[in-house]
Amino acid sequence: MKKLVAIAIFLFAGIAVQAQEVAKIEFKSEVIDYGEIEKGSDGVRIFEFTNTGNIPLVITDVTSSCGCTIPEKPKDPILPGKTGEIKVKYDTTRVGPIRKTITVYSNADEPAKSIKIKGKVLDKES
Repeated sequence: MKKLVAIAIFLFAGIAVQAQEVAKIEFKSEVIDYGEIEKGSDGVRIFEFTNTGNIPLVITDVTSSCGCTIPEKPKDPILPGKTGEIKVKYDTTRVGPIRKTITVYSNADEPAKSIKIKGKVLDKES
């Protein structure tokens, strides 16, 4: 009987240790404000983040709410304590307000994380 109790305690302890292994994604800023920019100007911005978890962070996909915004995910896993970048390119030939959402899919404790870009593209000739 003592052996069964010891085995049970060992199994529960092993499960508890595994449950604590998690990747966490923490962005320096979850919103990038382009401000007012001219039509045709550079639309590339960088979201910086850190893996504050204790296992490698794997970003499986990054999508945008619009075809006018092209996100680029890191190719390699981000080790615990290390930083990474998600590059976003907005099509600045489109005049008007910018309000787009980028969704980051990963193995983090929050598997789908939304980040945003905002601003306004002005027509140079106006």
